[in-house]
Amino acid sequence: MKISDTKILIVDDEQIVRESLASWFEEDGYFVDTAKDAVEALNKLAKTRWDIYFLDIKMPGMDGLELQRRIHEIDKEAIIIIITAYASVDTAVQALKEGAFDYVTKPFDPDALSRLTRNAAKQRKLSIENIELKGSLESLTTPPEIIGVSQHIQEIKELINTVANTNTTVMIRGESGTGKELVAQAIHAQSSRRFSPLVEVNCGAISDTLLESELFGHEKGAFTGALYRRKGKLEIANGGTLFLDEIGTIGSKTQIDLLRAIESKEFTRLGGNEKIKSDFRVICATNTNLEEAVKQGGFREDLYYRLQVYVIHIKPLRERPDDIPELVQYFINKYKVKMNKPIEGIDTEALKMLMQYSWKGNVRELENAIERAMVITQERKIQKKDFLLNQSQQLPSFNNQLSLTEVEKVHILNVLEQNQWNISSAAKILGIDRVTIYKKLKKYGIKRPQHV
Repeated sequence: MKISDTKILIVDDEQIVRESLASWFEEDGYFVDTAKDAVEALNKLAKTRWDIYFLDIKMPGMDGLELQRRIHEIDKEAIIIIITAYASVDTAVQALKEGAFDYVTKPFDPDALSRLTRNAAKQRKLSIENIELKGSLESLTTPPEIIGVSQHIQEIKELINTVANTNTTVMIRGESGTGKELVAQAIHAQSSRRFSPLVEVNCGAISDTLLESELFGHEKGAFTGALYRRKGKLEIANGGTLFLDEIGTIGSKTQIDLLRAIESKEFTRLGGNEKIKSDFRVICATNTNLEEAVKQGGFREDLYYRLQVYVIHIKPLRERPDDIPELVQYFINKYKVKMNKPIEGIDTEALKMLMQYSWKGNVRELENAIERAMVITQERKIQKKDFLLNQSQQLPSFNNQLSLTEVEKVHILNVLEQNQWNISSAAKILGIDRVTIYKKLKKYGIKRPQHV
C-alpha cells in the first residue's frame, strides 16, 4: 500500500484541529477527509472504507470510544488513533484496551505524529496482506471435487461432512482406483487442520525397514547411510493430517510403534532417545481384507480397532454406472485444456459402451481410457472406435428375449470371470454361499476354463 493509497479520516469537533491535521497529512502524501462528529463520520464510512481514523474522545453526542466500537463492528482491521487532552489520558488507555492502535495528546508534535501515522499505515498494510493471504489459503484448501450423481456418492459426501471437523481417525476402504486418496484430501480440506499439512505416505511402496525411518525419522548415524538427522512424517504432520495409504501392508514391528504413536501422540526418532510430541490426525486407506489379516495374525487386532473408528467404504465404479457420464465429461474438460484439443464431449454409443464396461481399475482406469482416447480421436466428440477396451470385461447387455434362468446364468458367469474364478469373492458379490455357487455351476453346466 503506497502512502497515496492510504486514506485517513479525522473526526474532531474543533475545526482548527481538523484543518491542522488534514494539512499535515496531505503534505505527507495521504488522502485525507474530515468529519465534525460521529454521525458525519459514520455517514462517510457507509460510502468509503478508511485505513486510519483519528478520533477525538470528547465530542458532543456520541463520544470517541463509542464511535471506535461502531467502526470496529464494521471493519475489524481499521486502525484507530485516539486524540485526547492530557486530562483524559486514562480514557485513551481504555480505548487501547478496546483495540485502538495508539493515542496522541494535544498539542500535537508534527514529527511524532508523522512517525506514528507511518507505523499505523504499515500495520494497516500488514492486516490487508494477512486477509489476502488467508483468502489465498482458503482457495488453496478448497476441498477437491468428488464427481458423481449416484446415491452412493451423495452418501460419501455426507460422511465426509460429518467427520471432517472432528479429530476422529478415519479408515477409507475400497478397491484400487476408487478415489480413496481424494476422499482423504476432502476430509482434510474441510477440517480445522486445513492450514497445516496433509502428509501422505504410501505404505505399500516402501519396505518395512525404510517405512520406520519415513514415519518416525532418524538421528545421524542411526544406521548405515544415515548421514544427517531427518524428520519423520509424523513430526512433519504436527497440527495437520497423516494419510497412510495401503495401511494393510505394514510389518508387525512398525504396527506396534505406530499404535503407540497414535495413542500417545509421541515417539522417538530411530537411533534417538528424545521424546517428540506431535498433534496429528490419522486417515488411512486399504484395499485389502483387514479382517482376514487379523484372523491370520498378519495385522494386529488392537491397531485394527484403533484405526477402524469411522469407516468410509467406496463402492467400485461398476456398481455405480450412473456416475460414469459426469466423470467422463470431467476428464474430457481436464485433458482438452492440457492437450489443447477442441473436444466437446463423447458420442452416445461410446458413452453407452463405457457404462457397460466393468472397470476393474475403477475411476483411475476410466481416466486413463479417456486420456488415451483423446490422444487418438480426430473428431469433435470421442468415438467408440477411439477406445481400446478389453472386450472380456464388457458387462452383459440383457434383452427382453432372455429368460430369468438365462439371465442368472450369464450374470454368475460374468461375476466369476471378473474375479478370476475366485469362488469366495464371487459368492460374496452375488450374496450367496460357496455351496450354492457350486450347485448353480452344476445346474447350468458351467465349467471352469482350463487357463484359469
